Formats: sequence, structure tokens, C-alpha cells
Amino acid sequence: MTTNLSLSTSSGPAPKPPGHSPRARWHLGVNAIVVFWLALFAAAGSAHHFLPHSFWLLVHVLLLGAVTNAIVIWSGHFAASVLRLPEANRGAPAALRLLCLNAGAAGVIGGMLLDRWYAVLGGGCLVAAAVTAHAVWLVRLMRRALPGRFSMTVRYYVAACTLLPVGAGLGVVMARGDLAGDLPERLRIAHETINLLGWVGLTVAGTLITLWPTMLRTKVADGAERAGRTALPVLLTGLGAAVAGTLLGPPPLAAPGLVVYAAGLLLAGAPWLREALGKAPRSFAAWSVAAGCGWLAGSLAVLSGILLSTTSWITAGQRTSLLTAPLAAGWIAQVLLGALSFLVPVVLGGGPAAVRAATAGLERAWPARLAVTNAALLLCVLPVPPMVRVTCSVLLLVMLLYFLLLLLTTVVRGMRHRRAAARGNPLPAAAPVPERPHRVLGGVALGLAVVMLAVAGGAAADVRSLPVVERSGATSADGRAVTPTGRTTTVTVTIHGMRFSPSSVDVPAGNRLVITLRNTGTDTHDLVLETGARTGRLSPGDRGTLDAGVVGRDLEGWCSMVGHRQMGMVFAVRVTGDGSGAGAGSGSGRAATGTGQDGGTGHDAGTGHDHSGHGTSTVTKDTAADAFDPMAEPAAGFTARDAHLPPATSGAGHRVHKRTMTVKEVTREVAPGVRQKLWTFDGTAPGPVLRGRVGDVFEITLVNDGSIGHSVDFHAGSLAPNGPMRTLKPGESLTYRFTATRSGIWMYHCSTMPMSLHIANGMFGAVIIDPPGLPAVDREYVLVQSEFYLGAQGGTADPAKVNAKDYDMVAFNGYANQYDHDPLTAGPGERVRIWVLAAGPNGSSAFHVVGGQFDTVFREGAYDLGRGGQQSGGAQILDLAPASGGFVELTFPQPGDYPFVTHAMTDAERGAHGVFRVR
Repeated sequence: MTTNLSLSTSSGPAPKPPGHSPRARWHLGVNAIVVFWLALFAAAGSAHHFLPHSFWLLVHVLLLGAVTNAIVIWSGHFAASVLRLPEANRGAPAALRLLCLNAGAAGVIGGMLLDRWYAVLGGGCLVAAAVTAHAVWLVRLMRRALPGRFSMTVRYYVAACTLLPVGAGLGVVMARGDLAGDLPERLRIAHETINLLGWVGLTVAGTLITLWPTMLRTKVADGAERAGRTALPVLLTGLGAAVAGTLLGPPPLAAPGLVVYAAGLLLAGAPWLREALGKAPRSFAAWSVAAGCGWLAGSLAVLSGILLSTTSWITAGQRTSLLTAPLAAGWIAQVLLGALSFLVPVVLGGGPAAVRAATAGLERAWPARLAVTNAALLLCVLPVPPMVRVTCSVLLLVMLLYFLLLLLTTVVRGMRHRRAAARGNPLPAAAPVPERPHRVLGGVALGLAVVMLAVAGGAAADVRSLPVVERSGATSADGRAVTPTGRTTTVTVTIHGMRFSPSSVDVPAGNRLVITLRNTGTDTHDLVLETGARTGRLSPGDRGTLDAGVVGRDLEGWCSMVGHRQMGMVFAVRVTGDGSGAGAGSGSGRAATGTGQDGGTGHDAGTGHDHSGHGTSTVTKDTAADAFDPMAEPAAGFTARDAHLPPATSGAGHRVHKRTMTVKEVTREVAPGVRQKLWTFDGTAPGPVLRGRVGDVFEITLVNDGSIGHSVDFHAGSLAPNGPMRTLKPGESLTYRFTATRSGIWMYHCSTMPMSLHIANGMFGAVIIDPPGLPAVDREYVLVQSEFYLGAQGGTADPAKVNAKDYDMVAFNGYANQYDHDPLTAGPGERVRIWVLAAGPNGSSAFHVVGGQFDTVFREGAYDLGRGGQQSGGAQILDLAPASGGFVELTFPQPGDYPFVTHAMTDAERGAHGVFRVR
């Protein structure tokens, strides 16, 4: 005999008037937590572009926040119902468990966002403790109850609760980092398997045994109890096998466990199918749950295929990340929203009419909403243009917000009805709208039309999705057809930073070219050839394939993201041979594999590296400007110029600083692969830094060992320039003596005409005269900014470029981006002073530290901020005209990498960039 489960939690006396139901008040209060997490999920989804770890954040706000709270709240409700006990999951112990759970969730999420592992550890322990305490309460509840027909539902809940602490522990270990090899991927997949299929999956399966027929308003099918009892050990066995295979073996070893788990779901779900065939779903709740189960089935099939198709956990990890949206949004979120839409009206109570009215309010326009949700989600997981995916994501977010709005209005209306009923003046209930087949079909059609319009709008907004008039690459430069060879050149190209590596490939004429593109950078990129062939846009860590077809002429390629081509993300296909087909077309037609095989050779522009495996290439650059690549890496063992500034010599009285400075012509690397012949003071550009105090005397002997005339002008001294600043012929010397009468960072430079060229070619430096009473700091650095007008490789600066102010590169301390590769260091909370000089010869500086704020600014001999002045303000840049200087002070609030730049951003992108590494 079949019976229908009642959701009533007590068989005791008649309930109190609706307005005074403690059960309703409790459920409204605790489910407000679930609604809060759902609203937070919606807010995070709206602002995810501005949030760190945004994808991780969205997943955990939904699953750890909303779903885990819902499971703890409603599993207690259902456990008491099926065991026929007065609901005891209320009061102080239950509230304490929820408080512990939510404090733990906040700790985990906050710890990850703030990079505080101990907060993640503490939060994970709190979550595990709360769920374990819930499991203990469920076990005690079963021991109190008499044997019941559906008590196996509670066993599902207990099994799920024992799995979550294991999954949480794996998550805490992953957050710690320092994992080698493929262990991060193994742990992540095991973590997701336990939490999604164990914690969530077992709970959903146990609940649907009784909730599904109740949603359909039919009786529980014969054999449902037996199927549920038999399925639980099968599900646990499959889950354990899948996790063990993930941690101990290759991916195919985990697939059988998933198959066993799927078999357990089929065993438990067979009665659900019979129930649905007996009475078809007619509500949002039932169809939402059914759609969610469909997404679960599809995801399990795809996941099994992924595991069987590769032996690499790294590859499996990349592919399984595509299943996050189907599982989280398609399955779990739809089941949660469907369950809430059914249960909330029951909890609100107020009699059958009030329950029907509340249900109607939550199911408003449900066919259209379900159609929009599932069609948009399907498009999100398919390979569609990015803007189409964005518009579909917005639709999903709108559907969630609309549900939350309906939920809020339904609860408010229900509370108003209950208060009116308690006063003996019940409000009239809205007449339920009968659900007719044509209304359902019309709603589905409306939802699909909304999605189609969104797709059209997204496609129109994304120029990459518009038709492209392609020009075939299978012709030679003069338009002649090229005979296909039947062979394929396959090349792997990797994105590093803002560069393709290799940046070009040699392909025999007539070969088909296939490029595998791997994005190891931190931004989204793609590769487009002039023929119109292209990859999709690739997020960091993704890979794509570009099939260029048969190639018969040189082709240009680039990244189509805005500004990336201008920053040097270009690629070249170089065709070798004449494409006549003589000999070339007589091969076996085999497809080459690997990087640049079957005649394909890759080259990195400007580096001299040959990726063909045959040694060093002969790729050269005629000018240093051609060789300059802001993203290039220096040679192994590179050490940046020491920017540390020793303190001025202490002691009473004024000191005399005597030094000999020799003009030397040296050839130096000024950027990776870029060499210039520099005119220097003492062999470095900038020249040596001199430091003293007000009143000190500097006696500098200048010796010209160069091949042309040079001189020196010290801005730190005030004297007639006729004698000491005269030009010295090669081999001559002079002594330049001055007294430092005013504080500041002062430029010195060669003053021989053309002065601009002499400065541009390296003849400049800094003299620092401390302001009186300058306090000591923890660290002190000096940075001299200058621009380069690059000439030939190994040659001097280009005079025409100098005259036109057409510079190629900007650098701090004479080498582009050197402090990116060898960062300056500081500690959290340490006070750091940075002296900056804009040496020019023509460019200004807007010195800025990303993530920092200056509380002290000294510019051109005076404090703009700090040292007795206004103390509540701050500064973001130190703005300096050519030949001016100053210093700034700041403290770094926490560990991390803090870039510093000139905020004239094109100059920063040309090499005026570095990093403070705070540890």
C-alpha cells in the first residue's frame, strides 16, 4: 500500500493561530540566512570583475553559504518529519550550530580573499564542527524514534554530514598551497567530488525520496523505500572508489567509481520516474528539481568521459573546470530554488488557501523563467562568443534576483495575511490561475524568445562574432594558387605576459598549419590571422586551436583584445619554398605533431632563440628599437642595479667629499637583447649617486677618457659656469668644487652641446643633500628616471629621435623593467623613503606605487606633505618636471608585490616599471 508523506511535524494538539506559530517564525528567521547568501551571490556576480578570486568566491558563496545552510536547516526539518517526532531542530543548540557554520563560512571566504591561511583553517574547522554536531543530533533523533518507513532518509543525511569535514579538510590543504606536481588537481577534484556528490548529492537523493512525490501531489511509489535503502551503500561505494582513484591513480581509475555512483542514483531514482509518469510535474518546484537532475546526469556523463580520455590530472583538472557551472547552477541551484518555492509556502502556513496563494506568487511566470534559466545556462557552457556568454550570464543573474524578489514579496504578503487572520479579519486570497497547456507552452516560447534576443544583442556587441570576409592563405604573394602537400605543420604557441612564444613560425609552402595556443598569462587573449582564422578568447590557463588551412604566403597575426596588438602581441607565419609542389607534395601525407614539426620552425622575436630544436637561430634586429620588447626576460642570473641608498655620513661639522669621476664609453645592455654604446660617468648610466648634508663641500675631479669632448654641470652647486663646466677634450681633466647650500635631490649631467644627446646617451646622475633633521627610516632607495632614444644595436642614441623627442624606452636606473625581474624589498609596516629624479632629457615623471599611499612628499626643496605640515591628507604621485626631484615616504600595510611606475602609462609600458616585494 502506498502512502503520501505529510510535511506536518507534529501530530499533537491543533496549532495556535497563524500569527503566533513558533515553527513559522523559526523557519522564516533561519531561511533568511539562505536568502542573505543568495543575495550575496547575486551581488558578487554583478561585481565579479572587481573582486579577487571571483570565480572561487561565487562558487563558495553559493555552495558553502546558501546551499550548506539550506541543507542543515531543512535536513533537520525532514528528519523530524519522517521520524514522526516533534521538530527539535530549533532553539539554542540549533542556533549555535548555525552561528558556528556561518562564522566558519565567513572565515573561509574572508581568509581566501585576504590571503590569510589561518583564517581559512579556522573557518574550515568551524564548518566541520557545525556539520559534525548536526550529524550527532540526527543520530540521537533516530535513536529516540520508533522504526519508520522512511527513516533511511535520515541515514542519507548522516552519511552526507560525515563526508563534508573530509572535503573541507582537503580544501584547507589546497588553500595552504606549496603543492607540487599534479597534486593540486587531484586534491581539487577529490574535494569537489566529496562536497558536490557526497555532501550535496546524498542530501538531495535522500530528500527526494519523500519530497518528490509530495511536490507532484501523488503517493510514494511502491518500492521507493527499498530502492532508497539499497542505493545508499552503492552511492557510498562509488563515491569512495572515485575519490580513492583520484588520489591514488590516473584519471581513468576514478571513472568506474563515478559509474557506480551513477548506478546508485538510477537505483534510487527509478521510483521517482514512475511517480512522474503517473502524475506529470505541473509546478515550478517540480520542473526546477527535474531540470536540476537532468543537469546532474549530463555532468556525470561528461565527467566520466573526461576521466577516461586522459592520463594527465593536469589536463583533467582543466577540463573538469568546465563542469562547475552545470553542477553549481544547473543542478544544485535549481534544486535549491525549486525546493524553497515548494517549502516556503508550507512553512508560512495559514491554511490551504494561503498556501495556494503563496505558491502561486512564487510560481509567477514559471515556464518562461525555467526556459530562460536552462537555455541561457546551456549557452554559457557551449563555445559561444564571449559577449553572448556575458549576456546569458546576466539573464541567469536576473532570474535569481527575480526569484528573490518573488520570495520576499510572498513572505511579506503571507505575514500580512497571518496578522490579519489573527485579528479575525482575514484578507481575501487571490484566486489561483489555472495552469493550462497553452499557457505553459506560451511561457516557454516567451523565455526562449528572450534568450534569442539576448544572444542577438550579445553577438552584435561582439565584433568577433560577426561574419568575417576572409582572404585565403592558400595563395602565394602574387596570387598564384599553391599546390597542397597533404602534410600538416602543428605548432604549439604559448602566451607569456603580453607576448606569443614563439612569435613566428616557418611553414613549408603548401602545408596545412595548425596552431595550438596555450594562455599561461594573467589576462584573456586570442590569436587572429589576417585570413580571418582565429582561436576563441582564452582565459588564463585555457588553450585553443587555430586551423589556418593550407598556407602559401607570409601571414600576420595578433591578439585582438583592445590595445594588446599595440603592446606587441603580434605573430608571424613565414612561408618557405615556392609552393610549386615539386617534391613537397609527394610525401605520405602524415600530420606532424609537436612544436614546429614537418618543416615548421618557431622563433622568438628579438631573443635569438630558435624553437626548432636545431640550435641558435640567426634572427637579428638592425636597430635596438626593433629588438626592444618590454615583456622580454633578462638572462638567467640577472641582477638589477643596487637602488639602496646608504645614509649620509654622520658626525659633527661639515665634511669635504672628494671623488674622481672618469668619463668612459661602454657598451651595455639596457633591456633584454638591447645593447647601446653609452657615454658615462664612471662606467654607469646613471652615474654614481653622491650624498651629503647642507654645508658639505664636494670636490670632484673629472677625467675625460672618452673619444669626444665632455663636461659636467652639478645643479647642487651655485657658481659661475664658465670655468668648471667647460668642455674637456679627450685626456683632459678638471676639479669642480662646490658647497651644498640647499637640500634636495639634484641632477648632474654633461653640458656639452648638443646637451640633449649627451644626457640621452647616459651622462647624468644624482646628488642628494639631506634636509636638516631628516629622520631615519627602515629602508631608503633612489630611482633615476630617463628615456632612451635607441639607435643601432651597439650604437649610440639616435640624434634625430632626440631632436624630435621620439623616445623608444623609459627606465628607472638605466635598465628597462629591471626591478620587475629583481624587485626591491621591504617588510610589512616598515617605513620606506624613495628618492626620485626625473633626468629626462625631455620626459617628466609621475611616480606612483600601486597599492600604496604617500604620507610624506618632499619636492624641489620643500615638503608638500608631512614634516610639520598637514598630516591627515595623502598623495598618490610625485610629479616631477625634467631635471627635478624629491622623495616620498610610505609604509606597506601587508605582504605582497607592489608595482611602482610613472603614471604616464605609456612610459610605464615602455619600461618605467618595477616592483616592491614586501615579505
